Amino acid sequence: MDASRFFPPLEEADEYGMVAKGGVLSTECLLDAYRHGIFPWPASERQLTWWSPDPRAIIELDGLYVSRRLARTCRSGKFEVTCDRDFAGVVLACATAGRRRRSTWITSGIRKSYQELFRLGHAHSVESWRDGKLAGGLYGVSIGGAFSAESMFYCVSDASKVALVFLVEHLKARGYALLDIQQLTPHARSLGAKPIPRREFLRRLDEALKLDVSFGGELCVSPKQIRARLDPLQVVR
Repeated sequence: MDASRFFPPLEEADEYGMVAKGGVLSTECLLDAYRHGIFPWPASERQLTWWSPDPRAIIELDGLYVSRRLARTCRSGKFEVTCDRDFAGVVLACATAGRRRRSTWITSGIRKSYQELFRLGHAHSVESWRDGKLAGGLYGVSIGGAFSAESMFYCVSDASKVALVFLVEHLKARGYALLDIQQLTPHARSLGAKPIPRREFLRRLDEALKLDVSFGGELCVSPKQIRARLDPLQVVR
């Protein structure tokens, strides 16, 4: 992997994984960051920081844990699942749903910058709809065969998990190699996320970036296809 144009070597990151402070949320800077395993995590509108934690959290594309109940929900067609239909709505909901309105890293600057990434085809959303209303979803950044999931939300139980199941199946169908979720939380661990050393993550990221794949304009999987893919061997509990 070549050196970043905007950031110091990751060996200089502090013990928590902070690489740098300040800078700008330009498209060029953001894409350079993601290509080098770095992501922005602002503490406030005025305090921009950049991170690359060690270890790094990922979900293996064949390692997502799907409960029996979630599998039934995915098969049922309870939610209509789309991609890129309402990117701005998903990002705003990720910033404001539940208790996040007063405590979120998704600042107005983040929303504006990722909307530009979306316009250029580098950011994508997956939406779950119920009765025509946005019930949950997630968004992230796609470069080569790597997808970096940024945030998810739900207003209806299981809506975000359903979006994640469809995302994973979509990434597999499109030929992706890496699903980065950045940091491991108890919730993410319950879905099959795992930590790997940053050095291994960077190696896998470098390989994924070389793949000639794209996210596409619509999901590659339907509820009927999900029904076939979520066989008893994949459903863990």
